[in-house]
Amino acid sequence: MPIRGTSSQEEPTMADVLDKTGARTDEAADVITGARERIDALDDRIIGLVQERMAVSKVIQEARIESGGRRVNLSREMEILAHFRDALGKPGTSIAMTLLELCRGRV
Repeated sequence: MPIRGTSSQEEPTMADVLDKTGARTDEAADVITGARERIDALDDRIIGLVQERMAVSKVIQEARIESGGRRVNLSREMEILAHFRDALGKPGTSIAMTLLELCRGRV
């Protein structure tokens, strides 16, 4: 992605790209820019999956409540916390807690 000067279309200069990426070379700026595009795409997929998870969780909660049960099943939540912790280490617990809060609200 070599960038040459500015054009009438206000193309960013290499200095702009280097400053934005924190890179010191054109090659590193190219790698960083490409990797950031991939991260943005992954983030969009993650957001979509979280929204899908929230919808499925809502179905489960409604079925549980309609059957006379409680909105939250604490033993199931403990399984989820353990699963994330086992897969991702201690920070996985925080991720799981955030997902649970998004899917069922604060308890």
